[in-house]
Amino acid sequence: MAKVVLKNITKRFGKKTILDNISLDIQDKEFNILVGASGCGKSTLLRIIAGLERPNFGEVFIDSKCVNNVEPKDRDIAMVFQNYALYPQMNVFENMAFGLKVRKIADCEIKKRVNEAAGILGLEEYLKSKPRELSGGQRQRVALGRAIVREPKVFLMDEPLSNLDAKLRVAMRSEIKRLHKKLDTTFVYVTHDQIEALTMGQKIVVLNNGTIQQADSAYNVYNRPKNTFVASFMGTYPMNLFPATIEDGILNFGNIFLDLKSTCTLYPKTAKNIIVGVRMEDILDRSCADFSFNLIKFKALPHFEESLGSKKLVYFNIGTHEAIAATSSDYRFGNTIDFSINPLKLKFFDADTKEAIC
Repeated sequence: MAKVVLKNITKRFGKKTILDNISLDIQDKEFNILVGASGCGKSTLLRIIAGLERPNFGEVFIDSKCVNNVEPKDRDIAMVFQNYALYPQMNVFENMAFGLKVRKIADCEIKKRVNEAAGILGLEEYLKSKPRELSGGQRQRVALGRAIVREPKVFLMDEPLSNLDAKLRVAMRSEIKRLHKKLDTTFVYVTHDQIEALTMGQKIVVLNNGTIQQADSAYNVYNRPKNTFVASFMGTYPMNLFPATIEDGILNFGNIFLDLKSTCTLYPKTAKNIIVGVRMEDILDRSCADFSFNLIKFKALPHFEESLGSKKLVYFNIGTHEAIAATSSDYRFGNTIDFSINPLKLKFFDADTKEAIC
């Protein structure tokens, strides 16, 4: 078990800065998710922890020891790759045992570890099978098993589910979470999938353009984003964001007015030009909302809809900016909808810095 500490990590490829002064503490036994769009630096950061890349500046500590000059094989880490990286000529047992044989572990110990890992992952009946005989999910389990048998201090996973179909990804998410709980060790997991991050991670690190935007619990990253990037990036659908003004405690966004003094205990009292945000699920139609409550009420005519079976997603404008909300499945396109927003669900951001105000 080990704590991973990154101090002022900077990585450049030529003149391009991939990671810009990254500092991060990953606690012992924590399931830590690095999430961001392609090119944000998350895989590079993982490879620096593994020792597969060297930072231009900064230090990496594993279990309180600086490992900048320690070779990957000596860092006591195990890495699971996106493409499984299995040896096609070897069977499952041989693939899982290969790393231990290289380290000259005794045959009896290898057999014990491989059988234990196979039991954890439900691979006992496939130990003599070749990778080509396995499904994508089974191959990913073999890759996980190869990491488990090493009994490392830290597991590193680089988008391990991205090659699986949607249904199998959901199943494997649960398996990896159960695996973390059973092994009780440190996991660092890279993904570009926001839902994967929110459902799996104890701590989520949101990266953009080589910098950490927010490192927090899944709840806070989703419900208390530190800036408009996190607000718009995290979640199946981005947070609705609108330019707004506040004058004498009156909020105006898209000609929807709200007296904040009488409805909110926390709101920007000095800022005039702001950005106001609200999650899709916090915009309710008449079929969901209690209209007797002190809500922001407005009408909207959707210009596009998507059916999700039990409900519909509708797209409409608030002022000149598009918003997304869910409505009942029996909504007929072309009809105006009465919407409401609980003012306590509003998020406020500085119009210039894009940072959360309150």
